[in-house]
Order: sequence, then C-alpha cells, then structure tokens
Amino acid sequence: MKDTLLFIPLLFISNLVLPQNPYKGDKCIVKSEFIYQPDEVKFPSCHASTIAEIPGGFITSWFGGTAERNPDVGIWISRYANGKWSKPEEAANGIRENNKRYPCWNPVLYNSGDEILLFYKVGPSPSEWWGELIISNDNGISWSASRRLPENILGPIKNKPVLLKNGILLCPSSSENDGWRVHMEMTPDNGITGTRTLALNDRKIAAIQPA
Repeated sequence: MKDTLLFIPLLFISNLVLPQNPYKGDKCIVKSEFIYQPDEVKFPSCHASTIAEIPGGFITSWFGGTAERNPDVGIWISRYANGKWSKPEEAANGIRENNKRYPCWNPVLYNSGDEILLFYKVGPSPSEWWGELIISNDNGISWSASRRLPENILGPIKNKPVLLKNGILLCPSSSENDGWRVHMEMTPDNGITGTRTLALNDRKIAAIQPA
C-alpha cells in the first residue's frame, strides 16, 4: 500500500511539471493527399521521396520509372503552390554522352536559402553508383545541367544534410561497394568540393542511409 501511495503523487506531479506533447498519432499529420494520379504520369513505380520548403509552398522529388534499377528510372519533381501540386516533371536522368542510360536513385532536396540543391545518385546499382547534383535558382521551376560530384563523394545518400555553424554542409552518407558502411561527407561550397570521413562502422554492423 505504501508503494501505491508514493507512486500516485509522483505521477500526478510529473503530469503537472513535465511538458506534454499534444501532437501524437494523427494530430502530427497536417494534410495527407496524393501528389499525382496514376494516369497523369508515364512511370508505374516510384520510391525514395524527399521534400523541401520554398516560398509559398513546397517542392518534392522522387525517383520513378518502370521499376527500381531499370535504366529508364529518372528524378522527378513536383511543386506545391496555390493549394495544388504541379504535374510531375523529370528534372534529371542517367543518360550519358554515349547515349547509354543508367538508372537514377535517392534524390535529396536541400534549400540553402539562395538556391535549391538536388543531390541524387546515378549508376547500375548501389555498389557502383556515383553522386550528381543539379541546382535551381528559381525554387524548382528550372534546373541547371547535372554535375558529377568529386571523386569518392556521393552526397547525402537518402536523408537531408545539416548546415553547421562554420558554414560546412554535413551530409549523412554511406557506401555499399565494400559491405554496408556509414560515413559523413563535408562540403563548404554546396558540392563543388568535398571531403569524407572513414567508415563509422565495421563490417560486423551493417548500416546504410544514416539520418
């Protein structure tokens, strides 16, 4: 009985003192809707979506095509403005100079304040892909030509980078060519140059796509 009497007052005090989170379950969802209908696009499969805030709305991106790993998979975007999503457009693909086409993977949007960065991967598989980047100066209406990231730099693999106080963009990344290994990448100039850490996990602990 003593334990019960002690427990009840402590529980009551904790409910008064500790901040309560009013956003639980469905309360966390502001709005839920489809960006497009199946008959509005030419690709049957999509995956790995990313979103960023822009003035007056949002921009989102994903990779889409016949199926993951197919050469026709490209990077698609849609913009949310005036209460509706724009028709999806292909912002990047894996067509090379020799007209050979590789699949695209895992777009990651980042709003630097001055421009929208769209990192993504190109290559036949996750163990062979490389990082590329396109940039928009008009909130996703138009995009630059694709630029391959520096050697051994893949960019943020799936989740958003974080801007540090010293101006370095810290990109959570990973590789799959020598087991599943997590590492971090740092760029002071939004992907023009970059460095990376050594793997943060050994092969006994398989991990990719850090957040």
